[in-house]
This record gives sequence, C-alpha cells and structure tokens, in this order.
Amino acid sequence: MNVADDKTIVKDYFNSTGFDRWRRIYGDGEVNKVQLDIRNGHQQTVDTVLSWLKADSNLAGLSICDAGCGVGSLSIPLAEAGAKVYASDISEKMVEEAKQRVQTVGAENPTFAVQDLENLSGSYHTVICLDVLIHYPQDKAAEMISHLGSLAQSRIILSFAPKTFALSLLKKIGSFFPGASKTTRAYLHREADVVKILESNGFSVQRQNMTKTRFYFSRILEATRK
Repeated sequence: MNVADDKTIVKDYFNSTGFDRWRRIYGDGEVNKVQLDIRNGHQQTVDTVLSWLKADSNLAGLSICDAGCGVGSLSIPLAEAGAKVYASDISEKMVEEAKQRVQTVGAENPTFAVQDLENLSGSYHTVICLDVLIHYPQDKAAEMISHLGSLAQSRIILSFAPKTFALSLLKKIGSFFPGASKTTRAYLHREADVVKILESNGFSVQRQNMTKTRFYFSRILEATRK
C-alpha cells in the first residue's frame, strides 16, 4: 500500500472513530487507564516543547507553523504566549474541535486550516511537527522532513516514535497502540536516520528529549539552521 493510501486511511480515521477517541484523549474528561497514560505522555511532549520555546524568551510575535496540530494542544498555548501561529491538520473534525477550543480561551490566533503536510507552504521562523511522522514510512518521512525544513527560516522541532528493539517488539505483538480500532499503521523511525535527514537539509540538533510512559513513546528533537 502506498503513501497515498496511508494518507486516505489516516484522514478517514481522524474524521470518524479516531476523532472521537483522540478528542477524549486530548481532552480533560474521564478516560480509561491506557488513554490516560497516552494523554499524559502527549502532554509531557507538548510541555517539553513549550518549555524550550519559553526559555528562549522570544515567543512574542514569533511565527510558528504547527504542522499536524490535532485539536490545538500546542497551538493554543503558543498563541496565548504571544506567538503568531499557523496550525493545520489533515482532519476537518480535528480542526473544527481546535477552533472551538481556542474560542474558550479567547486567543486572537492561531489561524487553523484543513491541510495535509505535503501541501503546506509559506515561511516561518519555527516549524513544529509532533507525533505525526508515525503515519509516514521511512522514505516518505525523509521527504516530509525535507519539505517541513524548507518552510523553516530558523528552526524545526520534530517528535517521533523511536525505532528501538523494545518498541519494535511491542509493535509486532500489537501492543504499541492498544485498542480495538487500530486502523492506521504505526511507523517507527531510527533517531540516527532522522538526524541524518535534518543534517542533509542544513540543520543541526540543539536540544533533545524523550517522553516515555507505559504506552506512549516520543523522541523530541529541536534542530536549527547551521
């Protein structure tokens, strides 16, 4: 199955059963233990990125593209901190949910759009893509990272599920993303490969972190132009 088929599956999933599941996970309502674990893990990833950007003390007015924004978990707090945020997601339902959530906090932005990563355009100080590369096989991930890098004036921040022996084993036995509705593939990526792709596009890794809970694993890399 090619990447076009993968993209269709992902889009359909996050506009149907996947939307209902992940809206609960990314929300604050009652969820089961596995969903709560994933919620906490994802929030740790978001908090790490927010801490990095706030530590630089230049968020006010900074142009940021949040590629694959989901329900706005990162976009909204970035906007509240004063950044100028363009946020997009392949799922129309996710974007609508994000728009509703931003109304409750009264932020003047982000600008939300329904758009897949391949068609993103523009120029931004920082491009961020969290927990999206899991939907891309290695060759397509390389193309996508290169494309996102071309939009970044200064910095790109990525998170991805790292390809390690332990996680590969978990994925093989069907425990990587628990649940009855496993309708999208979960692609793991070797950190060395991701770093090599970044370096080939003129970036150098500056900060890195690992979020690890029982069911959520995400390697975070911040890379700046050399």
